[in-house]
Amino acid sequence: MKRFLARRLAGSVVVLAGLSVITFALSRVIPGDAAARYIGPEARPADIARVTKLLGLDQPLPVQYLTYMRDLLSGDWGTSIGTKRPVLDEILTRLPASLELIIAAMLLAIPVGIALGVLSARWEGRVPDIAVRIVSIIGVSMPAFWLALILQIVFFRDLDLLPLTGRTDSDLRFIAPIVSVTGFDIVDAILGANWVALADAARHLVLPAIALGAYPIGLIARMTRATMLEALGEDYIRTARSYGLGARLITYRLALRNALPPVVTVIGLTLAYSLTGTFFIEIVFGWPGLGTFAVHSILNVDYPAVMGITLFGAAAYVVLNLLADLAQAWLDPRVRLG
Repeated sequence: MKRFLARRLAGSVVVLAGLSVITFALSRVIPGDAAARYIGPEARPADIARVTKLLGLDQPLPVQYLTYMRDLLSGDWGTSIGTKRPVLDEILTRLPASLELIIAAMLLAIPVGIALGVLSARWEGRVPDIAVRIVSIIGVSMPAFWLALILQIVFFRDLDLLPLTGRTDSDLRFIAPIVSVTGFDIVDAILGANWVALADAARHLVLPAIALGAYPIGLIARMTRATMLEALGEDYIRTARSYGLGARLITYRLALRNALPPVVTVIGLTLAYSLTGTFFIEIVFGWPGLGTFAVHSILNVDYPAVMGITLFGAAAYVVLNLLADLAQAWLDPRVRLG
């Protein structure tokens, strides 16, 4: 286990270093003057030259990169050109909103995806199986932003059941303001016994969570179906049936347990996907998270923010994959961590 962790960590360092080089180079070739954007629309040539030197943009690219990495490793992720605030503070401020959305989507996707996969495998070739396969294909194939727009049209415009955008209603701060403790509106509303705010935050979370969870639901359902069919065809399953064990016991206690390890890996990958998949959802629903900040940073040529978000997302992706591998080994001791 120690050797496995050491190899994965060493490989992760190489991946992150390579990604930092690529992202740094791409952020510098994007058309636009970062110094002029830092000053504002009334920037004068003398001010642009001064800020260019202040930001170190007059140095050669290798020198700029080494300076950036030195500051990054010391905890200084740079200053956002758009907001004039430290990039790390911007990320940590917006992270709870994105995590709240991702957690809600995965809490929906994991049980629904596994349940649909088991149902499909148990009724292979019949109507439930066909229906689940159609739903899973639609979920995997449908663009998240398009599904988000459809949900807005149906549930906001046509049915007037759920809100259109935002984390909460704008007038909530006057009626029942949420006292921020964790940054998660749902959790903070519960901690403050603010049931009005809890209901409002939950209603705003429904549509974005469904839109973000559609792809994981389809992927998890397809993987669960495939691994369940493989497990149900094993000799020990036939032996259990010959002993007269019930179908429910065979399906959920024997087959599903042995079918879960590959599903856990897929769950880890879809969770990592959600870190970037939430970008589209946040823009459509006006969700004030990392995705909205990333899009605005790209449009404003805010290269410190783009670098910080990219490296943060890559590190999270690596960590989630590592946790998925460890969970797979824990579920199935036969898996060798090589």
